[in-house]
Amino acid sequence: MSSLPDNNNNSIELLAVDTVSAINQKQFHDSYFKPLKPLVIQDQTKSWPAFGKWTPEFFKGQYGDKQVKVYDASFVSAGKNYMSESKMISLGEYVDLVMSTTQDLRMFLYNIKSEIPELVNDIKFPDLINNISKSFVFMFFGCKGSVTQMHFDIDMSHVFHTTISGKKTVYLFPYEEFKNLHRYPFTCRSYVNVESPDFKKYPGLKNAKGYKVQIEAGDTLYIPSGYWHHVVYDEAACSVSLRCASQTLSGKCHGLYNLLIMQSIDRLMNSLISRNWFNWKEQKALKANQ
Repeated sequence: MSSLPDNNNNSIELLAVDTVSAINQKQFHDSYFKPLKPLVIQDQTKSWPAFGKWTPEFFKGQYGDKQVKVYDASFVSAGKNYMSESKMISLGEYVDLVMSTTQDLRMFLYNIKSEIPELVNDIKFPDLINNISKSFVFMFFGCKGSVTQMHFDIDMSHVFHTTISGKKTVYLFPYEEFKNLHRYPFTCRSYVNVESPDFKKYPGLKNAKGYKVQIEAGDTLYIPSGYWHHVVYDEAACSVSLRCASQTLSGKCHGLYNLLIMQSIDRLMNSLISRNWFNWKEQKALKANQ
């Protein structure tokens, strides 16, 4: 369901995300894809075999011994775990943690096409746009209480994020809000807390314009190219993301720059002077809207 606009003086101005039961290709292209506007589609994926099949018991029984990477808040903190997993555990052990604990422990960008290719047969690719990748089909898991920090996808792809089970609250902002969100240089990240904004530390948040929506099982959230998003797991949840590369030359070039140059510089500097590099980025971000 879409959220209502938030008019609390201590919060950011957030609008509702449009929600439809179904939509045709032309309507989607003209009203959402071309103008880069988010959308929730409620009934597009409910016929997927994944619904009803992808249960905790299914994953534990069929793939419980498979080793997977899991992530926590250290993924975005300076140091050895920056942009890396916190640990490797079996999928069965992780599913147990997801279902029985409240903590920030996520499994994301898990490419089922390469890791468990038969699972791709349990989803159906939407016909709303052409060129959805058949090679990068990502699965996400998270415990209740997990938080995905504010970021935009580094390759500038369009994303169709479908919730298989559970509930999440998602905050969304157009790419152009990067100054108001105090983006850290050489990254696709911001460290603002949009759930409880600190306007004194991050004054740009007073001017940030975005959206807030809760998605649940069967909902597909369209996240346009370059959109910032911050995700809170209201319940333990499993999701799948399908991706389409940016359709513009500028978007493609931006994505390549981020992947090949920006990210490489950030990783190199973190490996050489992690704390000093992080502090420099923070100072630049704090001054971004001044």
